Amino acid sequence: MLQLSGCSVPDPDAHHGPFPQPPLGAGHLSVEYAPGPVTVREARAEVRKALEGWGLDERGEVVDVAELLVGELATNALVHAGSSFRLTLSAAHGVLRCEVADTERRVPRVVEAGTGENGRGMFLVDALAQRWGCHRDGPGKTVWFELGTCGSDGCGRRQP
Repeated sequence: MLQLSGCSVPDPDAHHGPFPQPPLGAGHLSVEYAPGPVTVREARAEVRKALEGWGLDERGEVVDVAELLVGELATNALVHAGSSFRLTLSAAHGVLRCEVADTERRVPRVVEAGTGENGRGMFLVDALAQRWGCHRDGPGKTVWFELGTCGSDGCGRRQP
């Protein structure tokens, strides 16, 4: 075990400890997407490829949930901003953080999931992510969510 800042953390070995754990500082990716009919599909595929490359596919639901939620945020960026967007992924210390930045200033809100075909994106983010939020930056905003990556219920959760 390494000792950092007075706390124990797993050794940076992907298979150390009782839960599969990515190496500390497992990965970072940032990609800009132009608006288009296949953009959301491309972003989802990039999420799956990156997370599998970082060894997070051992916990398949993390990859599946991240892919689904990034698809929702990317769709929101295209529908509401109608412009390019930037997808940023980072995984370290039991937390996967996914961000989608676009040029729309309006902050998303969670609405009840009805029977319609639209409006469920942020409801899904709120239901499935451990944490999520939004901040305005420059001419637009960044919507982000976090998922735990190590398999224990408290993994990746931060205390308020």
